[in-house]
Amino acid sequence: MFRSIVRLGNALSLSKVCPGRQHQRCALKYSTAAAERKKFYEDVSISQGEGGLFEINLDRRKLKTPGGKLFTVPNEALAIAVATEWDAQRETLKFYTMHMTTLCNTALDNPTQRDKDQMINAALKFLETDTVCYRVDEPHALVELQKNEWDPVLHWIENRYNVTIGSSSSILGPEIPEATKDTFRQHLTSYNFWSLTGLEYVITQLKSVVLSLGMIDRHLSVEQAVLLSRLEEEYQIRRWGNVEWAHDYDMYELRARTAAGALFVHLSSESSTVKRKLLQD
Repeated sequence: MFRSIVRLGNALSLSKVCPGRQHQRCALKYSTAAAERKKFYEDVSISQGEGGLFEINLDRRKLKTPGGKLFTVPNEALAIAVATEWDAQRETLKFYTMHMTTLCNTALDNPTQRDKDQMINAALKFLETDTVCYRVDEPHALVELQKNEWDPVLHWIENRYNVTIGSSSSILGPEIPEATKDTFRQHLTSYNFWSLTGLEYVITQLKSVVLSLGMIDRHLSVEQAVLLSRLEEEYQIRRWGNVEWAHDYDMYELRARTAAGALFVHLSSESSTVKRKLLQD
């Protein structure tokens, strides 16, 4: 874990504000996920600033977002998660491995300039093309595999939220009732902006609202959700074989991104101070 938690005052910033609020230039910074940089700090710490928000300090410099805002998070637990990512870096900063930091940057800068209603509508749009709702009608083995693996999750979420979703082998997919969309819209309204940022990230990884909510609600583990999202691909691999190292890399990467998104949702919803035992490795 990072070496210490200290209270630091004003310090140098790590990035410059985007001049003139040039939205496109700021948004471009979020597309360079594979960028690396030589490590320029030794110590990582967190401090509590104005309004009770927590900040990340690299040596005595305060972290800022790609858009130039002071990097602040709403609670200590989330600050620790971010600080751990920075502390885990070695000689080179591998930003593409720092999923919690990226999600915080997205929530803080909001590069697409959307509000909660727009984010909820985007999430509900995924429901219309949900992975577990689209079924094949052949081969028989895959039809049975989808039925055996996806139907229990689909039935669970329908019972959990008292909705009807269904599945279809039509290219148009199932017709989602408006009452179902209204129920999920009401549920998602209870999420704050940060939690919605994390949920949307998970949905885009799994390409499924059903699997994402199943995992967020702790009905599915990360491993189960990822495997179910790749069910057809795994079937084809078992049938035809694969490049083993590439398959394993893709699987581990998807697990890492999905786990980070789920953790972000839970930590963004957590307002209490994390207990000291969480600092122990």
